[in-house]
Parts: sequence; C-alpha cells; structure tokens
Amino acid sequence: MFEQLIQLTKQFGYQSVVTNSNIPNEQNEAVINETTSSIFSGLQKIASEGAFDQLASLFQGNNAQDTSNPVVQKLIQQLSGNLGEKFGLAEGTATGVAGNIIPKILGSLIGKAKDPNDSSFQISDVIAAIAGNSGQNSSIMDAISKYGVQFGLDKDSDGKVDACEVIDMVTKNSGGLGGLLGKLFGK
Repeated sequence: MFEQLIQLTKQFGYQSVVTNSNIPNEQNEAVINETTSSIFSGLQKIASEGAFDQLASLFQGNNAQDTSNPVVQKLIQQLSGNLGEKFGLAEGTATGVAGNIIPKILGSLIGKAKDPNDSSFQISDVIAAIAGNSGQNSSIMDAISKYGVQFGLDKDSDGKVDACEVIDMVTKNSGGLGGLLGKLFGK
C-alpha cells in the first residue's frame, strides 16, 4: 500500500507542492515524502488509538475529501505541523498544502479501493497496512460487527454480525477475508 500511496502523493503533489512558490524547489521531494509518511503514520496512529469507527466511516460514502471528516482533519493537522517543524514552512503555507493535498489523496485512495475495476488497491490491503501486526483483530471484528449489519452481513437477522457469520462468510466465499472486507466497505 505504501508504494501506491507514494504514487498518489506524487500525482497530487505537483499542484500542491512543486508549483507552490512558497516551497523551495530543493525541498519538493522531501515535502512529498513527508506527506506520504504523515498520511501512513497518521492512519496507523488512528487505528492504534482504537478509532475504528472513524476509519470505517472514512471508507463509507464519499466523505474522504470532506475536510470536516475527523480523520481528514487529524491528517491535515499532523502534516501541517510536520511541514512547519521539519521544513520551516510558514503556518499558512503548511496548512494550505496539507488542506489541499490530503483530501485529494484520501479521495483517490478510497475511490480506488472501492472500485471493483481497479485492482491497484484492495480494501483488505489498506486495512492490513493500517492495522499492521498489532493484535487489533478484535477491534477490527468489532467494526465489522457494527457496520456489517448495514451491508447485509447479518445472515440470521439478529441485528448483529457475530463470529459465526463472519467465519461462514470467510470460508464459503471465494474472496476470503478480503472479500468480506470488500463487501463491508462497498467493493
């Protein structure tokens, strides 16, 4: 996922960073790399804090480009702070760059992850990269249970998605866990 995130950052970084006269040309590549790192570490931090509801809501609907989305706000604040601290960019420049590039990257990332015709990103890969090997499976399971009912995963109509239903979905569907997560997040 990190490589794809780098590509998206480079794609959207041209307008926000390279053509920005407030960022010295010799810092362009470093600012783009910092943007990628900030997004990735920011998403991991949100997951490590247990804010799976916020991450799940980011993947639903079309709110990844909405600057009022709590995840988008956190990532903008983090990147803006990092750009000011590491590169000495003025607060207005750093906030402007972060506020411009973060929603575009997230919108494209989520759009690609939800697009069944685009195999460059998979929802399961995004979640695995964000969650890492930190033992957060039970938290992910809680998010699946909470949001799974909305996506028709509640096979016994009891108002919740329990482990038996998830295991049944994973073992009977050819998509495995990736297919389950894909269905959960609309892919």
